[in-house]
Amino acid sequence: MSTPGTDIYGFSAETLGGGTVTLDQYRDKVLLIVNTASECGFTPQYKGLQAVYQKLAARGFEVLGFPCNQFGKQEPGDAAQIGAFCEQNYGVTFPMFAKIDVNGANAHPLFKYLKDKEPGLLGIEAIKWNFTKFLVDRNGAVVKRYAPQTKPEAIVEDIEKLL
Repeated sequence: MSTPGTDIYGFSAETLGGGTVTLDQYRDKVLLIVNTASECGFTPQYKGLQAVYQKLAARGFEVLGFPCNQFGKQEPGDAAQIGAFCEQNYGVTFPMFAKIDVNGANAHPLFKYLKDKEPGLLGIEAIKWNFTKFLVDRNGAVVKRYAPQTKPEAIVEDIEKLL
């Protein structure tokens, strides 16, 4: 088991299907952890996330999607609706988790940790919008944070350096 606070492997999360998984199952993989939404201007990034996932998964890369309704109420659906939307509209096959908060008192502990390790510009930890991305290396360390407007394709080079 990992030492609390030194990597992401001690965290767990509920899947869209209702089960709970520990992030320890992603040990030795490079991860891109993203807060997502189905009705956001950045929602088409699902296509890019899926393309990068398909291209690099065989080399030990995973995308982990965490739906969030905190920004403009752009993720109003329940788990079944979110899953169907992602699959039907973007062919998403990477792991998607249950809807969470990423900011505030009820923020998921994983996102509290990610923000602490990689605060945004000017040291402001709060996530500003959907599709903020965190790159995590094979040791579970947070390497870099990307703004919502950063397209997944633009991160490929950084991902490949870690693979």
